Amino acid sequence: MINVAQVRLIDDTGENVGVKSTAEAMAMAAAAGLDLVEISPNSDPPVCKILDFGKFKYEEQKKANVARKKQKVIEIKEIKLRPNIDIHDYEVKMKAAKSFLEEGDKVKVTLRFRGRELAHQGRGLDVLHRVQNELQALAKVEQFPTMEGRQMTMVMSPK
Repeated sequence: MINVAQVRLIDDTGENVGVKSTAEAMAMAAAAGLDLVEISPNSDPPVCKILDFGKFKYEEQKKANVARKKQKVIEIKEIKLRPNIDIHDYEVKMKAAKSFLEEGDKVKVTLRFRGRELAHQGRGLDVLHRVQNELQALAKVEQFPTMEGRQMTMVMSPK
């Protein structure tokens, strides 16, 4: 399926043979009992290698599996606060937020207003700014505080 007249050939030991015609490269691969595989089709001339195609596909699949194992899915963890939160409760929530950020997850800080607390949105904003200042070393603000109904939310992502 190689549609070019000449290819740069690498033999089964990994040595560069040089530029050969495609027919000559196919003949060398057949003599070795292996396949001619196009490794780099975009170069000029394309690079082909003599190797076992089944083994090549297996190795590529293994590389893809290892890459998929190493990647981390970033989750959004939520921490819920209130405008009149007590000091100890606040510290517990901050400890959880720090652990989430250290694991590489985003943190959504939700501040819920109930009843007449809605009239004092400034207090809630102060709490969110306090959270932002405390987590400044670990995270940056991805979404600044916004009011949605009775909730004020802010999203922080790890640096």
